[in-house]
Amino acid sequence: MFTTLSDRLSETFKALRGKGRLSEADIDATAREIRLALLEADVALPVVKDFIAAVKERARGEEVSQALNPAQQVVKIVNEELVGILGGETRRLTFAKTPPTVIMLAGLQGSGKTTLAAKLALWLKDQGKSPLLVAADLQRPNAVNQLQVNGERAGVTVFAPQPGNGVGDPVAVSREGVAEARRTLHDVVIIDTAGRLGIDEELMRQAADIRDAVTPDEILFVVDAMIGQDAVNTAQAFLDGVGYDGVVLTKLDGDARGGAALSIAKMTGKPVMFASAGEKLTDFDLFHPDRMASRILDMGDLLTLIEQAEKTFDAEQAAKAAAKLQEGEFTLDDFLEQMQQVRKMGSLTKMLGMLPGMGQFRDQLENFDEREIDRIQAIIQSMTPAERANPKMIDGSRRARIAKGAGRTVADVNQLVDRFFEARKMMQQMARGGMPGLPGSPGMGLGKKAKGRQAPQQKKGKGARRSGNPARAAAEAQGQKDGAPAGSAFGLPADLPEDFDPSQLPDLSKYLK
Repeated sequence: MFTTLSDRLSETFKALRGKGRLSEADIDATAREIRLALLEADVALPVVKDFIAAVKERARGEEVSQALNPAQQVVKIVNEELVGILGGETRRLTFAKTPPTVIMLAGLQGSGKTTLAAKLALWLKDQGKSPLLVAADLQRPNAVNQLQVNGERAGVTVFAPQPGNGVGDPVAVSREGVAEARRTLHDVVIIDTAGRLGIDEELMRQAADIRDAVTPDEILFVVDAMIGQDAVNTAQAFLDGVGYDGVVLTKLDGDARGGAALSIAKMTGKPVMFASAGEKLTDFDLFHPDRMASRILDMGDLLTLIEQAEKTFDAEQAAKAAAKLQEGEFTLDDFLEQMQQVRKMGSLTKMLGMLPGMGQFRDQLENFDEREIDRIQAIIQSMTPAERANPKMIDGSRRARIAKGAGRTVADVNQLVDRFFEARKMMQQMARGGMPGLPGSPGMGLGKKAKGRQAPQQKKGKGARRSGNPARAAAEAQGQKDGAPAGSAFGLPADLPEDFDPSQLPDLSKYLK
């Protein structure tokens, strides 16, 4: 959604690189470009004005004028101010001291409210809660049935005493739903209310009646992020008429300009609490302003990537794979298992997009075919167990047989086998403390060295070996001079969890080749 804005901001910051000092003209030009980028992204004008004023004031201050790298300091300022307009800190749900916690969903028709109710229920279920969905949208045709289907997919109970389609009293259903949750010991109630094509008195009155009947602990207003400034206007009108505690943004994976997501927290004073970015029930999570700002500025979102990996990866299986890798026993079976774990994390394109600096590969990411993993899987599964354990035995006739069994070409099989050997070699070198092709670069320290093998000590002084290639010799000398600490070459952020182990993450680089 923020692709255009990210590209514009990246180009703006690129023009600042290499400047030892920033003049008044540089600051004004940068502020002007940022202002245009935000306005083109459909961010509300009052928000843009406040944002630019804050950035210019800080950019003219001592934190930039005395910085060793003024351009990076400006990026830092923009990032911090962006976090501010997105809401600052992550706002989490407040649960009732005495269950059940009642959550009421409201919003316009077409905002994705009913689907989001099931997504929220599944998310709460994964948090260890026992949610109950209440079908109180009795006006939209098929709304009750849709909630029942989505509830079944999420494995969550749905309370739907009325058929809907204009039949039944939503206030009575909501009240009965809370009573049912108490009786059946559900600790969270999610009430899906009716939407309208626009803000009107009837919508306000019905929402207010449900609010008064069940006294919800949280009222969440669901907003379609693709409708631009109308989203902000609607959210403000509903806040004035009924009130709510937080906003949920849907359809963040759309190709609209996304100004609503950047404006709504600042304009309404209410935090964005959740975001939905896909059609699957699992495409839903807490909204983190700092992580969203990092994505917009193409600084990546490693924390979300790590959280997704921790949810899906089997630590024991990963440890076995790492041990095999260090012993040189990593096979195509292990490679296939790793790919299947990657698939559990979701879209590979989305995951790669969370890495810092991936904006420059946006075209490749957008053109990446997710079915490529299925093709690789088909090729590996067409091999015999012996061939998977020892790919070196795969000669020409075997490759032809494998290609025929997988419905692929021999060239595809050749490419997969070659990539496997390259990836295995690189991963072994990384695991043993070095990076191939990078003289003087420190290793990632992903575990112990293989038994019986010790890395040679680097010689110092006269006896040190030097490369005959002048460029390589200079690079080696620079690497020794810098003396970078282990792991620093990879630019990992400082706020990663202390127990974070990079070896638990899959190697995704091979998919961009």
